[in-house]
Amino acid sequence: MITPEAIALGQQNLIDYSRAMSQWSAAGAHRDEPGTLLCAGGSWLPAVGNVALRTDDTLPGSVVLERAIAFFAEQGRGFNVMVRDTGADDDLASACEAHGIAPFGDPSPQMICSNRLDDPVVPDGVTLVEVRDTQGVRDFVAVNAEAYATYGMPLDVLPAVFDHPDAVVANPDTAIVVAYLDERPVATALTYLSHGVGALQWVGTRPDVRSMHLGRTVTVWATNTAFDRGASSCSLQASPMGEPLYAKLGYETVYHYREFVCWQPPGTPPGPPPATKGPVNSD
Repeated sequence: MITPEAIALGQQNLIDYSRAMSQWSAAGAHRDEPGTLLCAGGSWLPAVGNVALRTDDTLPGSVVLERAIAFFAEQGRGFNVMVRDTGADDDLASACEAHGIAPFGDPSPQMICSNRLDDPVVPDGVTLVEVRDTQGVRDFVAVNAEAYATYGMPLDVLPAVFDHPDAVVANPDTAIVVAYLDERPVATALTYLSHGVGALQWVGTRPDVRSMHLGRTVTVWATNTAFDRGASSCSLQASPMGEPLYAKLGYETVYHYREFVCWQPPGTPPGPPPATKGPVNSD
């Protein structure tokens, strides 16, 4: 059973991960204010790394959005607002809608795992390697750039988000695994620990090897690594198509996030969104 404490910590973990990710790129920036965290990652794409999160549920949604608009206008980029469907963020959703900021894509399930999983079965010819140097980060980026291009993400997004690989390696709360098939990097996953919780992020597999189900293998590795490092639970934001995979492994959906995306930098004329479906976890 998922406890209310685990649910609250999963949200806090996402906040901490978003802050960390903003420090992994030369173009990144973040602003902590009472009740909000505003993060600009390395990507130009509003729906990836450019996020406004409420950190105090008593702060009015209108204030959260006002701060987001001011911050991202300074950064000269669009952004997305993460809105939980628990009822706690209803006023934030209303504020977005009042400003003409609409939800993008399907709601993302917030999923939590409370127990270590059975160790992964590694196919013949595949080696799992924990990233310990900048080349490993580059392999992680290369795999995910190709994996997420399947769903419409431009190829330049991931290299921009992680263009300070040394900062990723130096972060003690981050663990990345890369699966190599005959020395070629083919699958990967990242876990980020904070508040005794692991955040599973950027699960990706190159399209030509998806029949090997390596997404499942690296997911189990990342989940168990979080538990081995002292986590009491592990959380992730799944895609609708990824939700059944994670459910089979032992993750449970506790609520959903909707992403309200402002595609243009605040203060500029509105335009159409890019032709991308946004990030999804892939197998």
